Amino acid sequence: MAAPKKSRGPAGGQGRPGRSLVLILIAMVALTGGMFLAGQPTPRLGIDLAGGTSITLEAKSEPGQESAINKTNMDTAVQIMERRVNGLGVSEAEVQTQGDRNIIVNIPKGTNSAQAREQVGTTAKLYFRPVLTVAQGTPTPTPSTSSSGKPSPSASPSASASGDGKASATPSASASTQGRAVTDGLKADVTPSPKASGSATTTPEPSASASSGAEEAAAAKLQKQFAALDCSSKASRAEAARGAKPTDTVVACSSEGDAKYVLGPAEVSGTEVDNAKAGFDQQRGMWIVNMEFTKKGSKEFQTITKKLSAQQSPQNQFAIALDGEVVSAPQVQSTLSGSAEISGSFTQQSAEDLANVLSYGALPLSFKEQSVTTVTAALGGEQLQAGLIAGAIGLALVVIYLVAYYRGLAFIALLSLLASGILTYTIMSLLGPAIGFALNLPAVCGAIVAIGITADSFIVYFERIRDEIRDGRTLRPAVQRAWPRARRTILVSDFVSFLAAAVLFVVTVGKVQGFAFTLGLTTLLDVVVVFLFTKPVMTLMARTKFFSSGNPWSGLDPKRLGAKPPLRRSRRVNAPTDPKEA
Repeated sequence: MAAPKKSRGPAGGQGRPGRSLVLILIAMVALTGGMFLAGQPTPRLGIDLAGGTSITLEAKSEPGQESAINKTNMDTAVQIMERRVNGLGVSEAEVQTQGDRNIIVNIPKGTNSAQAREQVGTTAKLYFRPVLTVAQGTPTPTPSTSSSGKPSPSASPSASASGDGKASATPSASASTQGRAVTDGLKADVTPSPKASGSATTTPEPSASASSGAEEAAAAKLQKQFAALDCSSKASRAEAARGAKPTDTVVACSSEGDAKYVLGPAEVSGTEVDNAKAGFDQQRGMWIVNMEFTKKGSKEFQTITKKLSAQQSPQNQFAIALDGEVVSAPQVQSTLSGSAEISGSFTQQSAEDLANVLSYGALPLSFKEQSVTTVTAALGGEQLQAGLIAGAIGLALVVIYLVAYYRGLAFIALLSLLASGILTYTIMSLLGPAIGFALNLPAVCGAIVAIGITADSFIVYFERIRDEIRDGRTLRPAVQRAWPRARRTILVSDFVSFLAAAVLFVVTVGKVQGFAFTLGLTTLLDVVVVFLFTKPVMTLMARTKFFSSGNPWSGLDPKRLGAKPPLRRSRRVNAPTDPKEA
């Protein structure tokens, strides 16, 4: 007895196309809802479309250090600048070298663009200097000293010491926060510089050895300059920082302008900072800044902290001075070396800002703002309009071709293009706040090219179906049998396109990466749309009378396609050999 034949579904069949359609429709609704909930109903625009600022910076070296301007240092400067502006959330900020001594920084128009320009323009000459005295940032007409003749530090109303003698690690921190520095297994309190009250100010005490008239005149001049310094004015802060040499005793303002300092000669240069990172300490529940020194810097830092730990406040503080402004002035109570941890009442932003300053100061270069060019939003709008017109023309040509050649099948292709467009638009909008993606003109070009790639996948599938109909099969079996062959071709084609986009993204920089990213994204979405939308819709349409009957306007008319008649096996009848049977 012959074994019963097992029934098999159609090759490449899809029993329930509705499930795939429901799945992709849910994804579209979820992405659209997320787009509006995120408050980003449109994609972010890059500098060439939305407008922004382009800054040209020229590298400057110290006298006798012309060799510092080299490819390695310039590339390092580009990486640090890019990290700083991207850390501020500036979308599509572009930093790249031009020639052998210029850096171009393109900052799109946005809420943080001004702050990014200010930080990039900071030339980052960083020094660690001992604090000699500190006072309130406003001018002090009458310097005062303690009864012992030594400078008496003044306490800040916003950062006074707590009951246990510890204070916060940032100049603007609250008084009750405790801070520590941990280095090489040693623990020491690290607190910010106290700030002056309005009633008490201090002045530097001339050294006992300063007996010559020149030294006395210099000390008097410094004392007068310190008393007259008004740190609430940006112009005054810049003037105080101008021309300061590492070997000089100088006056300086805090970066916030609410305190002023007399600082001794630099003990450690920012070039000796090997690494600085902000992080969150889970055990203490606070933000900290970790910094590591080079071998030379470690020895220098150990020497200065050994001296400072034996002093009284404020002489036990070291100031982190960036271009003459004090960004932080923690206290030291133990000898530190190698690496250090600065902790206190940091927020995430203040910790990251300090880590960026420390990292940026590790460059032996300064930069001068050579030129600033502003791209208006009007010009960007014209470019965007031109790109959209080009996309519309390309889409119209694709539609005309599909309707003229595929007739009814063009309806399925247009629905698929619409689905692909919705997915692309919503994902680009969501990627703006998620990863800082900004749509620039090359990215628009990538989206336009993707129209042809997506349409090509539909054409491959439609032609496979037509081939099956030409072989004499009816539409429903033809749709199922054509899918496995079309699927392989589509996957190979999209893989090649995605590979090209990935290579282009890796090996290029700047705006070309926008083109590569958009091309890769739309290629992936093409696979999703063809598998979860085009194939299920084609399966459902094959069940309708319009398509299954081979309507001339369906694009699947067997006569127009030159279909062969179906092959049928005929039964052979043998001639009778018996005359009686004839």
